[in-house]
Amino acid sequence: MNGGRTRALPMVIRDPALPDEVTIYEVGARDGLQNEAAVVPVEVKAEFLQRLARAGLKVVEATSFVHPRWVPQLADAADLLRTMVRVDGVDYPVLVPNERGLDRALAAGVRHIAIFASATETFAKRNLNRTLDEQFAMFAPVVERARMEGLRVRGYVSMCFGDPWEGAVAPAQVAAVGRRLVEMGCHQLSLGDTIGTGTPAHVDAVLDACAADGVRIRQIAVHFHDTYGQALANTLTALRRGVTTVDASAGGLGGCPYAESATGNLATEDLVWMLDGMGIRHGVDLDALVATSTWMAAQLGRPSPSNVVRALAHT
Repeated sequence: MNGGRTRALPMVIRDPALPDEVTIYEVGARDGLQNEAAVVPVEVKAEFLQRLARAGLKVVEATSFVHPRWVPQLADAADLLRTMVRVDGVDYPVLVPNERGLDRALAAGVRHIAIFASATETFAKRNLNRTLDEQFAMFAPVVERARMEGLRVRGYVSMCFGDPWEGAVAPAQVAAVGRRLVEMGCHQLSLGDTIGTGTPAHVDAVLDACAADGVRIRQIAVHFHDTYGQALANTLTALRRGVTTVDASAGGLGGCPYAESATGNLATEDLVWMLDGMGIRHGVDLDALVATSTWMAAQLGRPSPSNVVRALAHT
């Protein structure tokens, strides 16, 4: 309440063309914090994860086992997994880059991992030190071993909607990378608009190409960055096509340390507001999530870029 006024809520208007329920795949603790200039203390990360889970998020990506030299902000991954308090019913995936990362994930008792592929030659070389084709040889033993151990494996595909070095990326090229990851054993593909240049018609084109190459819509998640303000519009387009898993970052944290033009992810609060207005179930308590992002913004010493956080934090 503020001066006797009730906090604004979106009018709920259900669209039968949209899914009844959406899974929000929360990436703030990993994709969000990996791009921070300062290293966040492990105890703050652990509390962040617990607050996100308590807010109702059922999939919260915890950290990454990428070599500390490349992502120093997540060098404490093993410590974090040892000290964090897990909430029952919440999945805590971890990003792994290679077999050494898988070894560390298995030692930490992780049951769900993600690998990080590229849709373009240049980004594969810059991010993975591999060619576009060579990346699959690196991932194949990781996926095989992980599945033998009973782990689920998600495949991220970056630069699906544009590359800062190569420019436009052919949808068929994105689909070909995605198909190879599915054939390798990934249960889900997260198609990433790493630099935020995608638009709704472009989303349709990429999803068309994936479907034509045999990748089922139910296997696809979307991961949009809001660099040019297109993330929610692109998400809505994907939902209309039947996508039911959407990556988002609490408070709009994040970017990509290997692509300077990649700014923040789609803010989880902004996504929740839109889903609420369309009557789509997601299980997240928006007030608790806003409080969590406001708290994390204070830890980072700067305001949240999320429109909904800014609007609701003062009401």
